[in-house]
Amino acid sequence: MMNRDKVIIQTSILGICTNVFLAAFKAVIGVLSHSIAVTLDAVNNLSDALSSIITIIGTKLAGKLPDKKHPLGYGRIEYLSAMIVSGIVLYAGITSFVESVKKIIQPEKADYSVLSLIIIAVAVGVKLVLGRYVKAQGEKVHSGSLIASGSDALFDAILSASVLASALLYLVTGLSLEAVVGVIISVVIIKSGIEMMIDTLNDILGMRPDKETTLKIKALLSEEPEVRGAYDLVIYNFGPNKNLASVHLELPDTMTVDQVDQLTRKLESKVYKEAGIILTGVGVYSYNTKDEEIAAMQKQITEIVFSHDWALQMHGFYVDKQKKELRFDVVMSFDIKPKEGLSILYQELSKAYPDYTIHIAPDVDISDIE
Repeated sequence: MMNRDKVIIQTSILGICTNVFLAAFKAVIGVLSHSIAVTLDAVNNLSDALSSIITIIGTKLAGKLPDKKHPLGYGRIEYLSAMIVSGIVLYAGITSFVESVKKIIQPEKADYSVLSLIIIAVAVGVKLVLGRYVKAQGEKVHSGSLIASGSDALFDAILSASVLASALLYLVTGLSLEAVVGVIISVVIIKSGIEMMIDTLNDILGMRPDKETTLKIKALLSEEPEVRGAYDLVIYNFGPNKNLASVHLELPDTMTVDQVDQLTRKLESKVYKEAGIILTGVGVYSYNTKDEEIAAMQKQITEIVFSHDWALQMHGFYVDKQKKELRFDVVMSFDIKPKEGLSILYQELSKAYPDYTIHIAPDVDISDIE
């Protein structure tokens, strides 16, 4: 974790220094040449620098050790800092748009020098190199903030290139597109801010876990000979690289509590070592062993359940012949309301097994079914 924080902070500091220098040069050029597009490009660089500062602050706060008030740590602060960054970008874009429109209504004649064009061209190259580096570092340490900053820098290079192109067009033809380019840049900045805000909001609300990760965890659990299946996997995110999970395992009804305890401890260690996920809760489904009649019942009930497209998975099947009770869980797709699905299944199974009391627990497709 310390190495991850170090990479984020060092990369952000590099971004701050680079953007401040670029903003200073572009601001001077923009004022001297009366170019609204160059001036807005400088503002964009300043917003990028401010974003990097907030990223550093968020990383530092998120790295605080857990305490009594927040026993699971402060990792989610990174998502809040990312939301602030997206707000800054959005504000910068709206402000730039307003100023660009004013310049369309009341245009000013631009005056470029060879030196100013060279500086803009150099800025394009610097942004390209910076963007690729920051994005690569973000992917390396799984930092959404750095990846977003890197992508933003690459896009800035394209915007700066468009400013350079409009300046060259003006010098060659006398046609001024400064304010129009400013509007385009503003719209792109606004779009970027909105997308960043949506992505961060999704992280805060909680999204479906990565399919590769969920399948890996289920495979690790199912490797043990006693485990017939792993179901109801739920992953809880408490910040970048800090995930807790709970799961149900289907085990034979012959296992003792002591055996289940040994198995779950082994699996908790295994999942953390192989997948980096902290398995905090392991529930158990028991399945009947050595009973042909129950096996036949399960086969028939499975056919009834899976005759419906919205039934994605069935697990936790168990029958108590003495009490005349049967129970199982059904994972339903989002195409049907759980209450409606249960009503259909109860009606069909009650006809097939009128002497049994049926208990069906509805589940939702939280992690990908395989």
